[in-house]
Amino acid sequence: IYIDQLREFGVADPDFRPLATEYVEEMLAIITQLFEQGAAYEIEGHGVYFDVDSLADYGALAGRTVNELRESAQARVASEEDKQDPLDFALWKSAKPGEPTWDSPWGPGRPGWHIECVAMSLHLLGDGFDIHGGGSDLAFPHHENERAESEASGHSFARYWMHSAMLNVNGEKMGKSLGNFRTLGDALAQYGPRPLRLAMLQAHYRSLMELSDETMKGAIGGIERIDAFFRRMLGADIQETSIDTEAKDRFMSAMNNDLGSPDAIAVVFETINSGNAALDDKNIKEASMALTTVSELLEVLGLSKDTVDSDEEIDSLVSEREAARASRDFATADRIRDILKDRNIEIEDTPNGPLWRKI
Repeated sequence: IYIDQLREFGVADPDFRPLATEYVEEMLAIITQLFEQGAAYEIEGHGVYFDVDSLADYGALAGRTVNELRESAQARVASEEDKQDPLDFALWKSAKPGEPTWDSPWGPGRPGWHIECVAMSLHLLGDGFDIHGGGSDLAFPHHENERAESEASGHSFARYWMHSAMLNVNGEKMGKSLGNFRTLGDALAQYGPRPLRLAMLQAHYRSLMELSDETMKGAIGGIERIDAFFRRMLGADIQETSIDTEAKDRFMSAMNNDLGSPDAIAVVFETINSGNAALDDKNIKEASMALTTVSELLEVLGLSKDTVDSDEEIDSLVSEREAARASRDFATADRIRDILKDRNIEIEDTPNGPLWRKI
């Protein structure tokens, strides 16, 4: 179900969907490498642990010193007094009743949390892969420990780390305990995939996103502006030609600056405004360039125009209304407007003909 929802949301399928249970041998190989590098030690009856002192820059990803991290870890690890350092973490946990178990050189047990991701990433992507993503709450300890395991075992890991901020719902952090938990399916059903995608892109990935009716009202309005632009260009028989290289360069500059999607979307709407203004001035060349540019940039963002809004029946009713107005049959024109209104369709009469949108 979740995979289907991601597809509806416009997320491309990954090349791999690995299962950790299929990579236990790779995990054991990395732990063996850590022993060989002097970065791991065994505690009898507990398992194998990573020695954080073996990595000189441990804490670099979290942006904190080892001493700062050590102070915050004291209370959390009070029950594991056999560890050499409060920050040391499990690579392999000794078997406990009722838990899944695999054989290893250090006895039956299961992998630690972080080694699973390291083994799968290195096996499928290789050393020095480009981007590792995740929520900001995973930067420490999970991502810091992934980096430590891979580098201490002689591998290079991710070149770039992208940590996304949390989601607020109506001013509060989303959580089951607060009763404001929302699934992707809930949001898609209520708002639709394109408005939801636009709302997320309008918030920088490292900034807190507010999911509220007000936020989504703005996003729905944004999608309506996009679709109205395409309908207007279609109605005026504007064809796509060459792209506005200046607008494209500004868009790419924004996206290249830490995935600056809010600034990139601003370029899209600025181009929509200039395209509408060009059509008002009957500047067909500029209008065509704007249409081409908006089409290409929206394709990058996964926000391409909605073909559903080109509903033939609605277009036919709008044409009938326009013909009635031209013959001064205003009663028929008003009746058709009311029919469309009942279908949540709003008509805007412009110098270049009528435009309609869903409300």
